Amino acid sequence: MTAVAHDFPSTAWVDAYGAVINASEDYRAASAEWTHGSVALVLPAQPNIGVPEDVGIWLDLERGVCRDAKLVSREEAQRAAFVLTAEYQHWKAIIKKQLGPIAGIMQRKVALQGSLPIVVRFIKSAEALVDCATRVPTRFLDEAQ
Repeated sequence: MTAVAHDFPSTAWVDAYGAVINASEDYRAASAEWTHGSVALVLPAQPNIGVPEDVGIWLDLERGVCRDAKLVSREEAQRAAFVLTAEYQHWKAIIKKQLGPIAGIMQRKVALQGSLPIVVRFIKSAEALVDCATRVPTRFLDEAQ
């Protein structure tokens, strides 16, 4: 039996992502010292694939635990301590492990609002978050059914 794939982005995908983060020993170990606040992932609108307005994914992260994961507006996402913004195809590449999050920042495919030195210091945490995203059964909206 295969798991039901969740549309990316959607409330179901974000809920599953939060659960996978909390089940990850790798994330917990890499992020035990994380006390730097929430992280938001922002996807600009892409109406041609079914994302009619900008979307944010809010991750309330603290010491290796995801206290909350929710879909939010771009405006709410902008209040996070760290905001990563990228076009849909770049988030897709990150989730498929074709683009690393730090490489995405350095190549200007991902815009960072927040402290780059802190993000770099927690590279293992960022990698663990990507690994968690790869474990969420995902249906990308720009791929044929």
